[in-house]
Amino acid sequence: MPTPTLPSRSSVKRGTGAKKRTSVKKRRKRGFFFLFSRFLITMMLIGTAALIWLFFTPSGNNMRYLMADTLITTQHRHWAKYIIGQAELDKRVAAYQARFEQMGTEKDTHTIDLSNTDKEDTQVEKPLIEIEEVSGNGYHGYVMTVNDPTKIRLGVPAKRGKGEKVSSMVERTGALAGVNGGGFADPNWKGNGFKPIGVVISQGKLYYNGISSGAATQIVGLDKQGKMIAGKYTLEELDKLGIQEAVTFQPRIIVNGKGQIRSQKEGWGIAPRTAMGQREDGAILFVVIDGRQPGYSIGASLYDVQQIMLEHGAVIAANLDGGSSTVLVKEGGDIVNKPSSEYGERYLPTAFLVFDDPSKVNIPNIWEGLRPQDIDPGKK
Repeated sequence: MPTPTLPSRSSVKRGTGAKKRTSVKKRRKRGFFFLFSRFLITMMLIGTAALIWLFFTPSGNNMRYLMADTLITTQHRHWAKYIIGQAELDKRVAAYQARFEQMGTEKDTHTIDLSNTDKEDTQVEKPLIEIEEVSGNGYHGYVMTVNDPTKIRLGVPAKRGKGEKVSSMVERTGALAGVNGGGFADPNWKGNGFKPIGVVISQGKLYYNGISSGAATQIVGLDKQGKMIAGKYTLEELDKLGIQEAVTFQPRIIVNGKGQIRSQKEGWGIAPRTAMGQREDGAILFVVIDGRQPGYSIGASLYDVQQIMLEHGAVIAANLDGGSSTVLVKEGGDIVNKPSSEYGERYLPTAFLVFDDPSKVNIPNIWEGLRPQDIDPGKK
């Protein structure tokens, strides 16, 4: 009878090692699935808790409406209905619009004193332009002070059919600085920037009229003496006021030295912002706040902008077009801030430009002879 062959010691070790490795792999696999399941359960619990907080607590509701207001100011406005519902969205937009209209009707009685502007004493003479950085809770931006308001003119595009970047306007005209101006028709947030909303007035002349006869519109601008005009006016009233440079936009956020927005809750969400104001000494303030850039600047509410204006002495102030249009440019076309548009600086119909000698600047009316209904805002 043949003698049975016993397995070698090495083969026994290999068999035992293979079983151990298989066992370790199984344990690791079970451990991975256990940890993964725990992670999913934890995320589900956190998500459930977050939803309960958002929909069933006062602080959560406030956050929900802040999120909705923020979305309303972006190209993804329709997403807001998933946060507060379509009916509530429509109601909220209508309420804000009514509030904005109301904020434009109080009579402005502020006066300005330009006596220091003409002084030649170098000890008290201020530079024409001063730019400072500002920051707050979640936002970063700039305040540009123009110490002589009569040095500001409204810039418009050089060619028909398309808006122009503010940096291009500044470089082309030899301006010392520029800030984006009024709103424009912007279908699907891909407009060509050539069709303004409301009216455009430059050098005391009506360049563009998009409102019906006798209607009033909320404007932001300057009269011949450099006094800022903001509020709801008809063209006849603006003519009597001697309006020199103006665009249509809203709301007016400070009138007669008083803030019109009562709290952050009425601040119309968080977004990039541009606004214009004036101090009693006549100096014009442009506030430019960057946004939609986590880690740098999320954006500001209109309440934030109002408070910045008040802190800088504004007695009147109004909102200008913001969002991806927000831009501050200095001499030579260099952009100071960080525009939020993924496509870079936008093409716009208007910009407030600052010049050493505005009387030497020629800004032709690019809309002359064009009717608003004949302008296609989506044509590239």
